[in-house]
Amino acid sequence: MQTPKSILLHLDGSARTAERIRLARQLAETFDAEVTAQPCTLSALMRYPYAIEAAAEAVAIMQEIDKEARDRMHAAFMTHGAGSPRLHWAEPESDGPWAFARRALYADLLVLGQRDRNDPMDGELPGDFLPSVLVDSGRPALVLPYAGPVGPIGRTVLVAWKETRESARAVTAALPWLRKAARVHAVAYGEGAQASLGRLQDYLRMQGVHDLSLHPGGDKEDDVGNRLLSFASDVSADMLVMGCYGHSRAREWVLGGATLSMLQWMTLPVLMSH
Repeated sequence: MQTPKSILLHLDGSARTAERIRLARQLAETFDAEVTAQPCTLSALMRYPYAIEAAAEAVAIMQEIDKEARDRMHAAFMTHGAGSPRLHWAEPESDGPWAFARRALYADLLVLGQRDRNDPMDGELPGDFLPSVLVDSGRPALVLPYAGPVGPIGRTVLVAWKETRESARAVTAALPWLRKAARVHAVAYGEGAQASLGRLQDYLRMQGVHDLSLHPGGDKEDDVGNRLLSFASDVSADMLVMGCYGHSRAREWVLGGATLSMLQWMTLPVLMSH
């Protein structure tokens, strides 16, 4: 993958929006890219549909709630964007999360945040917002954890490798970081892990990634998500690269075990691709 030139940044009312803005600004400077900051939440009327049947005054109150939310996001954008000419504000769209997934089709990279059920603003978005954007858009996304500081990323990168199209797409999206990283680790689990890591090493060498440490994780593929997080800590990784596995069935998202674990418990930024 060429370096990302078009980055779509998700803004909402959560406490971690500031971290996402700061990271997007760093990425724009690193990759000479442009960032579109897109506010995206459910409207107050979607969250409180009973207001539609209430008096006009109640509907006006819902509209005022939306305006206040928009103004807070814009204030955060102005503060943490630090006046960067590479960051561009986009007005909220009426169909919220669905519009965001549509807009994502025109971006090289998305910057999203892990869901935090303890954040008072958690109800601003559908519970499946993150996986639905990842799967529906097919675009790579850098997902930030909801806890802990986020410093510079990409110095020590851990690649979770599996011989699937999702994993291959994630590695391709990660090439701009892998080529610059001081250290790259690759881990694989299951039968044939050693052989697949060797093939990955050959591929990455042709892509200009020469300092790669291989870590066969054994034949067992159970609890991979937690094992990945533990191993990321062991090697002091500041970024994890992995495929995102999931599909929609009867309006309910069915996610792969490692994907579900990562979206729930991630402790470092994760570059994911479906």
